[in-house]
Amino acid sequence: MDGKQSSPENLILVSREPDGVAFVTINRPKLLNSLTKAMITDLARAIKSLNQDDSVRVIVLSGTGRAFCSGVDLTAAEDVFKGDVKDIEADPVAQMERCKKPIIAAINGFAVTAGFEIALACDIIVAAKGAKFIDTHARFGIFPSWGLSQKLSRIIGANKAREVSLTATPLTAEVGETLGFVNHVVEESELLKKAREIAGAIVKNNQDLVLRYKAVINDGLKLDLGHALTLEKERAHEYYNGMTKDQFKKMQEFIAGRSSKKPSSKL
Repeated sequence: MDGKQSSPENLILVSREPDGVAFVTINRPKLLNSLTKAMITDLARAIKSLNQDDSVRVIVLSGTGRAFCSGVDLTAAEDVFKGDVKDIEADPVAQMERCKKPIIAAINGFAVTAGFEIALACDIIVAAKGAKFIDTHARFGIFPSWGLSQKLSRIIGANKAREVSLTATPLTAEVGETLGFVNHVVEESELLKKAREIAGAIVKNNQDLVLRYKAVINDGLKLDLGHALTLEKERAHEYYNGMTKDQFKKMQEFIAGRSSKKPSSKL
């Protein structure tokens, strides 16, 4: 990896690879990557910066040590929770939701409360065997504000989500995979390799369409099926109407090259 950047205390690490894959790492392993207010702001800024960087195509988000993220550092709870929760610039989940690039989570150990919410904001989740997702909002009297109360039920079903959140029962990576929440469960030693493999597969595709496809999926999830299908048709018409004859020709050449197993031209 090259182009490494970090916050002054090296608590949020950012690196970029030449092929367009960027890595963001939560780096506070001695405290299980619990988040201070400064780290939360740095993470938000890192995601925003990568979203604006045209050389970045995919983002991989991970944590060092024994945990992905154990949530907000409760010794700084008042400083965090009494801040402006509507400040988009300092909100990593809001920046992740605004990010046009696909974000892949590589989850090891624990993703607790805020860490769970950060994972939910990713587009694809790869988890190590034995990893656990835990919602402790109800246990510690913390009101959710990064989407856990709304997103989880839409992914794993309302009844299961209520059980996970109201009892603070861990959701294992293995169960998460059966529920469609986790995409892949792998050995911890293979975690970043698998995330990198998925990122590499995305990078090989038409990047304009990757961004458009992510957007139409995520925007459609906010609608009922009828309106979501209408949205897809509207964006498809907009996409094709904007294509030139030369672009259609390149598309045909690309498809022909793939089908004949010849080197394909880039769109």
